[in-house]
Amino acid sequence: MAQASSPTPTPPAPSAAPAPAPAAAPTAQAAPGDNLQRLEGFRSTGASLTMETVPQTGARADALRSNLKNIKLPPGFKIDLYAVVPDARHMAVGPSTGIVYVGTRKTKVWAVTDRTKTRVADEVKVFSPSIPMRVPNGVCFSPDGVLYVVEHNRVLAFPAAEFFYEGPDVAAAQVVPQGQLIPTTEESFNHGARTCRIGPDNKLYITLGNPFNVPAKEKLALYGKTGMMGIIRMNQDGKNREVFAQGVRNSVGMDFNPKDKTLWFTDNQVDGMGDDTPPGELNRAAKAGENFGFPYYGGGHVRTVEYKNDTPPANVVFPEVEFAAHAADLGMNFYRGNMFPAKYHGGIFVAEHGSWNRTTPIGARVMFVPVQANGHAGKAEVFADGWLTKSNEYMGRPVDVAQLPDGSLLVSDDYAGAIYRISYAGQ
Repeated sequence: MAQASSPTPTPPAPSAAPAPAPAAAPTAQAAPGDNLQRLEGFRSTGASLTMETVPQTGARADALRSNLKNIKLPPGFKIDLYAVVPDARHMAVGPSTGIVYVGTRKTKVWAVTDRTKTRVADEVKVFSPSIPMRVPNGVCFSPDGVLYVVEHNRVLAFPAAEFFYEGPDVAAAQVVPQGQLIPTTEESFNHGARTCRIGPDNKLYITLGNPFNVPAKEKLALYGKTGMMGIIRMNQDGKNREVFAQGVRNSVGMDFNPKDKTLWFTDNQVDGMGDDTPPGELNRAAKAGENFGFPYYGGGHVRTVEYKNDTPPANVVFPEVEFAAHAADLGMNFYRGNMFPAKYHGGIFVAEHGSWNRTTPIGARVMFVPVQANGHAGKAEVFADGWLTKSNEYMGRPVDVAQLPDGSLLVSDDYAGAIYRISYAGQ
């Protein structure tokens, strides 16, 4: 498939002898609603050059490092604090610089920089503060360095995020304008955190959760049409949008298998059906147009109460892996590095956020799922554990996993407000 056109606005070519520009009054700060238009035209917004940063030393950082002493890992691995990042959710690692861009469920995206390459961040700074954002949870890079930020109901592109991030004004473009990712009538605080990936077809893939535990039947047609129970894809400029996968309750993590190009994604199961049912899901989408069962199935093969008497779609695709019920499996990542032992090469790391709808909490850990030679999943196992104490107190809640260029693994934690780094030094 041909590569999608870039959303990068093209600046005018300079002439050989440009005429002197007329003197201009100092730039006044633009109204927030005008800032995006100014940035699309490479114009200053007048935003303050003093930008919010997060201290990386002190009592908070020391306490986070101390808590990591409780984390259990396989032999030869160690975990360290990489950065203090408030509300840290999904991560995208810059392909040129290794700067880590971190989304949140609030109003900020953070840029996390390790300038000395000591594998500890020395600066955490707000990214593109001149653009007001709402739930900018989803962040992902294209291979050529365009950063996409998927908000609750808008998609932005930053063509040179790794090189313009030092100041408050960052060149930007709208991929999906505000209010056009989902119908505004369906906006909700529930299940509104999006994730994104650029696929092997160079299209932008976005997960869209439905806003209910189980939606009413009169919502199904709308959600099926818009992809609000599934995954959509579009060209990188926002054109040719289509629903790629349906029957997905609320996926908050996906990645493509680099070997066979299939899309894998987590899905959170229905609440209120008991402590141990239904299971969480890790799914494999081999092609466009597949249906993964929701709302007829609440997780795995377990039927929902609301749709138990309705006939499910034909050829429902059931999960590759059934995780523990209510562990809240979120971000996932295929391991593409060489630092870890061969056992982990080509496998999947999954962050479990931890349960809320369960008598005894479970989760708050990182799982590993091997991928077999036939392209399907092997047996899942616990990889990093200990953020949930024996007294059922959360010390942290993993959200996402990402890989640094050296092959180490980053884990974000929105409860503790941190990013951890897991490395391997051998036994």
